[in-house]
Amino acid sequence: MRTKFIAGNWKMNKNPSETAALIDGFKNVTNDAKCNILACVPFVDLAVALKAAAGTKINIGAQNMHFMDSGAYTGEISADMLCDMGIKYVIIGHSERREYFLETNETVNKKTIKALEKNIVPIVCVGERLEEREAGITESLIKEQTRIAFSGISADDAKKVVVAYEPVWAIGTGKTATDEQAEEVCKMIRDYLTTLYDSSVADSILILYGGSMNAKNAEGLLSMPNIDGGLIGGASLKAEDFTTIINACN
Repeated sequence: MRTKFIAGNWKMNKNPSETAALIDGFKNVTNDAKCNILACVPFVDLAVALKAAAGTKINIGAQNMHFMDSGAYTGEISADMLCDMGIKYVIIGHSERREYFLETNETVNKKTIKALEKNIVPIVCVGERLEEREAGITESLIKEQTRIAFSGISADDAKKVVVAYEPVWAIGTGKTATDEQAEEVCKMIRDYLTTLYDSSVADSILILYGGSMNAKNAEGLLSMPNIDGGLIGGASLKAEDFTTIINACN
């Protein structure tokens, strides 16, 4: 049985001075939570978040990292830097990174390999734009993203990867895939992972839904057999809403 996984993506929100208060707002509910909980915060918030979450079931993750260990990459953060802080999770290939910072399937693969090398769990994002869905190429596009992301990764390491399906048309738009639409794509991803590896590997990989999951729709989405949790954006910035989503796992 796969344990549900609720990951908050704060994006570029919350200063260090605001971070502890937000974590304090939902950490009490985590004591009895039946899911794994993660908050992926801006780099400048990581130290404060780690301190605020100490002694709780809340894990703290990063939102990005570089695939090189060090060098002339001004403004970038390496996996070793994250490891030195005690960070065990990182989001890789979010649609906003792909769109605004021109990340590619190939750089996503390099980052995934580097994260695994450093014992950091990569949360690899895949998803389609509205025009791609309307053109009927959702399946082929996501299969290609998945194939390249997992290229060169062993079966044992593949089991450590978390996949997040985030339909780009449903991120920050207020639109959400129906429970059935989200389940259809998450099942397709799992079926495709079976062809890349085998059913035992595919069945062990967590697949999250990341398109505007919120307090109102979380229960339905989380009830789907191939949706193992959520990568939560806006709702993770509201302690009450994030608490409701965590409780939906129970």
